[in-house]
Order: sequence, then structure tokens, then C-alpha cells
Amino acid sequence: MNDTSGHLRRVNPPHLSPPTGFSHAVVATGARLVFLAGQTALDPDGKIVGATVPEQFTRALSNLLAALDAAGGAPADLARVTVYVTDVAAYREHAPELGRIWKQLAGRDYPAMAVVGIVRLWDEQALIELDGFAVLP
Repeated sequence: MNDTSGHLRRVNPPHLSPPTGFSHAVVATGARLVFLAGQTALDPDGKIVGATVPEQFTRALSNLLAALDAAGGAPADLARVTVYVTDVAAYREHAPELGRIWKQLAGRDYPAMAVVGIVRLWDEQALIELDGFAVLP
């Protein structure tokens, strides 16, 4: 579902879990900024998939990139990504694997990033969430 209201276009691809109270992506015309809502390892039915940080990271990053693609962007357009994780030690332990997953899905054009340790996410089964913004040409 794409919603156009004035200078913002809200993009909610049908193959992602239906959003409640947010848009998966918002495109601001003129500057062509895309603000990407936090993505966890939700499947199209709204269920968390994967039991490990790498499994959930793969799905969350895939969801983030799907929202970006639906908004007309590509991984190289990502300017900023924040990773929220419930277990920083597990994230660090799997960092080399997570790096390989990132390169496979998003390439080598890295955005500015931060990893933030948190107590829990909206879905209790979620171990990781990614959000960010992109600048499109």
C-alpha cells in the first residue's frame, strides 16, 4: 500500500507484515530522504522467525532492504542504520558472521551505524531490530 499525502509518500509493501501505527518507509520529496521504520525478523504473517541473532539479523536486514527497495532505494543509498539488540555479547560473538550476512545482502557500501543494547523489543521473541534512513539520488 502506497499512501501519498502532500510532500511525503508512505510505502508499506504487501510482502511485509502489515504495519500498525507506523509506515515501513516514508519518502520525503525534494531531498529524497527515506526514513525506515524498525524491522525485526517478522515474516509476512507477523511472526518472528529464527532463534539466533544471525537468523534474526538476516530476516530483519532483508525486511529493512525490502522496505527501502519498495521506496525506490538500494542498499548503497543507506545513510544511517541503528541496530538494537537484546544481547550485545551474542551480537559481538557473531559479528564476523553478521558482517558476511551484511555484505551478501547489502554489499560493501556501509552506512553510518550504531549498535545499541536494550532490555527487550516490542515482540518478546525478537532479539534484534534495525532502523535507519536513506538518501536517494
